[in-house]
Amino acid sequence: MFKIQTLNPIAIKGLDQFPKELYEVGIAINQPDAILVRSQDMHTLTLPASVKIIGRAGAGVNNIPIDQFTKTGIPVLNTPGANANAVRELVIAGMLLASRNLSRGWKYVCELAGSDAEIHKQVEKDKKQFVGFELFGKTLGVVGLGNIGVKVANAALGFGMNVIGYDPTITVHRAWELSSSVKQARDLDQLLKESDFITFHIPFNLETKHLINADKLRLMKSGVVLLNLARDGIIDEDALEAVLNEKKVFAYVTDFPSALLKNHPAVIGLPHLGASTIEAEENCAMMIVKQIRDFLENGSISNSVNFPTVEIPQFNGGTRLAIVNKNIPNMVAQISSDLGKAGLNITSLINKSRDDIAYTVVDVNDEVSEQIIKEIKGIAGVVQVRRI
Repeated sequence: MFKIQTLNPIAIKGLDQFPKELYEVGIAINQPDAILVRSQDMHTLTLPASVKIIGRAGAGVNNIPIDQFTKTGIPVLNTPGANANAVRELVIAGMLLASRNLSRGWKYVCELAGSDAEIHKQVEKDKKQFVGFELFGKTLGVVGLGNIGVKVANAALGFGMNVIGYDPTITVHRAWELSSSVKQARDLDQLLKESDFITFHIPFNLETKHLINADKLRLMKSGVVLLNLARDGIIDEDALEAVLNEKKVFAYVTDFPSALLKNHPAVIGLPHLGASTIEAEENCAMMIVKQIRDFLENGSISNSVNFPTVEIPQFNGGTRLAIVNKNIPNMVAQISSDLGKAGLNITSLINKSRDDIAYTVVDVNDEVSEQIIKEIKGIAGVVQVRRI
């Protein structure tokens, strides 16, 4: 029986994918084999030694201490693309909110007083202050052409927008999905100079922290609309406040409200709604459950942020060992030697590495005793051994 602990509410449609005869799932689970998490901060948690894998029902993993878990041999999986449609729709909504002054107009109407006739008269008098502009014919710059960025770019074309994209690491798969009508920027500066709207779909890390700073903001067109539904910290908000006050930036739409900007008249702050749809939550839950099951039952790893991708067929006989080891020379030879000394024949062996960690899956023709597992664990550089 595998034990799964949930640190946040996970969509039932996903949890139902765990067979009840094989899995025990809940919040108060002792010695879990896997942990499912959405937004809870795990940086201060002490994990039981029983934990073999972490599953994030979503894309961002800033709430998870990746380096710490890597050192202890724990893969961290996420669900890229499961919420892509939800974010795409919110980006389009954000552009419309900003360009048509919908938030300001709504607030204005809510504060009106008087009879219907008085309200109608006041509206006709004041509506000019909410004049906006159309998306048609404007240029959208998309920074980051992954699952979400590609969908946003393609959707914007349907509104009659010109689209320019920038992503030096775009995959072949995403390139195939991207419409040929999307213009490729030679660098970020070109995109910033040419765009009327700019949306960001990149992770937050040391390279992207304050990617948009005072210098980058000065490159942009006057009246540009910025949308950040990706991650907090990509834009330097102190620098942004200055250009908002100068009205160089027409509007800023963000899913990450801050004390500094939440009341600025040109800022539309949303309470982290990017993936907050029933469909996105269910997609994330079903995707992460499938990945967790494939790891626990077969040893496969997919969509890991710290381990290599390893696709392994279902196991049908003998014993399968899933071994996490440091990515150093002679590891596979030592593992094979210990199995050979025990008279075990290797029928299949897969070894993949990523940075400093490696993952080795070995199928042998017979049972593997606790003594042999103990000997493999004793090899210098072996971090974890699991018998499937």
